Amino acid sequence: MARRIFKLATLAASLALALSAVAAHAGRYHVYSCRTPSGETAPADGWSGSVAAGGAFDDFALNTCPEGGALVAALGDQTIHGAEIDKATWAFASPADTSISGATLWRAGYVHGHSAETATYQLWMTGPNENLAFDECIYTLGCQQLGTFSTVFSPQNRVPVPASSLGSRLSVNANCGVIPGHVCELNTGDPNGFAAVSYVYAADLTLEENEGPHASNVSGDLASAPTVLGQSDLAFDATDAGSGVYEALFSVDGQVVQRTVLDSNGGRCRDVGQTTDGLAAFEYVQPCEPSVSVDVPFDTTKVGNGAHHLVVSVIDAAGNAAPVLDRSVAVANAPAPGAANGTNASAQATLSVRWSGTRRASVTTGFGRARTLAGRLTGPGGVPIAGAAIDMRVTPSYAGARPVQMTGPQTGPDGRFSVRIAGGASSKSLRFAYRAHVGDALAVATRTLTLNVRAGIALRVSPHTTSVGRSIFFHGSLRGGPIPQGGKQLVLEARSPGSAWIEFKVVRTDARGRYRASYRFKFPGPADYRFRARSEPESDFPFAGGASNVVAVHER
Repeated sequence: MARRIFKLATLAASLALALSAVAAHAGRYHVYSCRTPSGETAPADGWSGSVAAGGAFDDFALNTCPEGGALVAALGDQTIHGAEIDKATWAFASPADTSISGATLWRAGYVHGHSAETATYQLWMTGPNENLAFDECIYTLGCQQLGTFSTVFSPQNRVPVPASSLGSRLSVNANCGVIPGHVCELNTGDPNGFAAVSYVYAADLTLEENEGPHASNVSGDLASAPTVLGQSDLAFDATDAGSGVYEALFSVDGQVVQRTVLDSNGGRCRDVGQTTDGLAAFEYVQPCEPSVSVDVPFDTTKVGNGAHHLVVSVIDAAGNAAPVLDRSVAVANAPAPGAANGTNASAQATLSVRWSGTRRASVTTGFGRARTLAGRLTGPGGVPIAGAAIDMRVTPSYAGARPVQMTGPQTGPDGRFSVRIAGGASSKSLRFAYRAHVGDALAVATRTLTLNVRAGIALRVSPHTTSVGRSIFFHGSLRGGPIPQGGKQLVLEARSPGSAWIEFKVVRTDARGRYRASYRFKFPGPADYRFRARSEPESDFPFAGGASNVVAVHER
C-alpha cells in the first residue's frame, strides 16, 4: 500500500479528535518495553520485527534492548532501495481480551537522501489505521532527523500516541517510498551503516482489559470455620484470560490488611512500579498466570479479637476484581504480652529516625563513604523511652532480595540512639520498629530510611600515549556486590576536552566484577581524550548509577 502524505489540515483534525477522546472505564495496567521509566533494561515483549518480502538484503529489524539499546527499524546504506518495496517495521500488538488505551514512546531517527532522487527515505509511526501517521520524517519534505541520540528520555524523543491512533496495534516503520518503480539511492558513509533508521528506546504502554477474573472451588478454615486464630487458610481456583491472575486482597471491616501475589510466574508477575497514575506496571503483556489453584494463609493476628466483616477478592494484573469470600468471622487470638520494652514503654510511642545532615528519608552517597543516622523514641507528651530495643531490618536493593534482621540499637537515657552504616555497603532500605512489649507481634511505631550508594568503579588505561593504528587497553573492577549472574554491564565512554561524553563500547564484568576491553585509534592525532567507565542501574545489582575515575590519553 502506498504511503500517504497528509496535509496540515488533516493532521490538525486528527489531533483535535485525540484531545476529545474519552477512555473507557475498565481494568488497566502498564507494560514497559525496552526500558523502564528509571532507565532499567526491559524486554520488548509483544513487539515483532519484520522486513518487507522482496526487499533489499540490508533491511533490518533489530532488537538491541537486552544490551541497553533499542528496537531498530532501518534500511542499510550499501544498496539502492525500491520505492514501496523496501521497508523495515517494529509492531506491537495487544493480546487477546485487551486493547491499547494509552501509549508514550521515546524514539529518535534520521534519513539521508539526494536532491536528484525520484523517491524518498521516510520514517513514520501508525496505529491500527496504517494510512494515518502520528509521527513522521520524510526527506523530501525537509526532515532529516527526529529527536536526539544523546539522551534517551529527552523531551525531544517523547511521542505520546494520540487517542485516534490507539486500538490493537502500533507500528514503527522505515522505508523508501512515494512512487512505485523508482528507487532511493545508496547513501554510504553513515557511521551506523543506515540510510534511514528509527530507534525506539522505550515505550510505556497502557493496556485495557474489560473482562475480569473468575474464582471457584472456595474452601479452607477461613471460608467455613466460625472462629479463627493464628494462620488461617483460604483455598480457591482462579482464572483470567487477559493479563492473568495477580493478587488475593483481604479486607477486614472495609480496610485492606493483606495483599498476596498468588503466582510470581517466574518473576514476570511483578509490579515494577514507577507509575504516576496508581496503576500496576509490568514488563510483559500477559504477566501473570491465566489459571491458578492456591491455598493462601491469612494472619489473623493482624486484626483484633472479636467479630469482623471479612471480604476476599482476587485481582488480575489490570486491577479487575472478582469476589472470593464475603462473610462475618470471629477472631480469637490469645494475647500474651512480654515485658515492657524500655522505661516509660508505651503503645502510643513516637519513633523518629533521620540521616545525619538532612531531614530526607532517602540519601545518595558515593561508594565507600560511611553514613550515620540518628533517632529518638518518646512516649506521650515527649517523655523519653530509655533502654528500649529498636528492631532493625535491612533489605538490599536488588530484585528478589530478602529482608535481614540485624542487631538493632538501644535507646539512651534521653531516648536517643544512632547507627553507623560502614563504607562499602550497598544500596538498601532500613526499617526501624518499636514494640511496646518484648515479643509483641506488632510494632507500635516504625520508620524506614533508604540509602542509595553509587556504584564504585576503578579504571586503568594503558598506555597513556598512543597514535593512529595503535590500541589502548582498559581494565578495572566494579566494587561491591553481589555481582549479577553473568556479570554486570558497564559502558565505556570517551570525550575530548570541553565536549560531551560519548558511549563507544559496552562491556560485561566477570563474576568477581573485573573487566577488560581495548580500543584501536582510527584517526590521526594530535588529540587529547578522557575515558571513564559507567554503571547504569539494574534491578539485580544493589547500587545506583556511578562512574569511574577519569583517565587521560594523548594521541600523537
